[in-house]
Amino acid sequence: MPVDPLHTAGSPPRSAKSQPPRGSATSAVEVRRSARRSRTVSAYREGDRTIVLIPARMSEAEEQRWVGVMLDKLAAQESKRILGDAELTERAERLSEQYFEGRARPDSVRWVTNQNTRWGSCTPAEGSIRLSHRLQGMPEYVLDYVLVHELAHLLVPGHGPRFWQLLEAYPRTERARGYLEGVVAADRLPHLPAARGE
Repeated sequence: MPVDPLHTAGSPPRSAKSQPPRGSATSAVEVRRSARRSRTVSAYREGDRTIVLIPARMSEAEEQRWVGVMLDKLAAQESKRILGDAELTERAERLSEQYFEGRARPDSVRWVTNQNTRWGSCTPAEGSIRLSHRLQGMPEYVLDYVLVHELAHLLVPGHGPRFWQLLEAYPRTERARGYLEGVVAADRLPHLPAARGE
């Protein structure tokens, strides 16, 4: 049975799945070439995909370089945007529709500042989901993973096999777990005093 990284200090088992491109919050990148586009490159999210628009004349090497640049740029923009509680609730409802056919219906989704040992929590009887303020500024796929995790608890309160089967619907579970594990590990590193100038 997997270990729950959101509620315990343990490390869950990792799979050998391939990782998405750097900086990407999605599992697929679609490059669209345009003859009308002469110099500009742009990118945006479309559901579970990232669309990168490039000039038709661009070489394969330039395409690869610009895809990396635009993924990093999108990730940086997304990490600066902090959602309000109403936006969190809307996001949770969209994720419930996408992964649970709308069966997980939270009555409230909100940020809290009193959760320093867990990323999220859920009270199924009240239909409430609370997310740690420490998630603010993290990549969207990480925030979505925590929301999906807590939404799954509205359907299955414990962490038995049925719960983990539900969570398998979210395609970036392993990547998000790895990110959160890295944050926890970094917090545990000893902080060395700053070197003094001579």
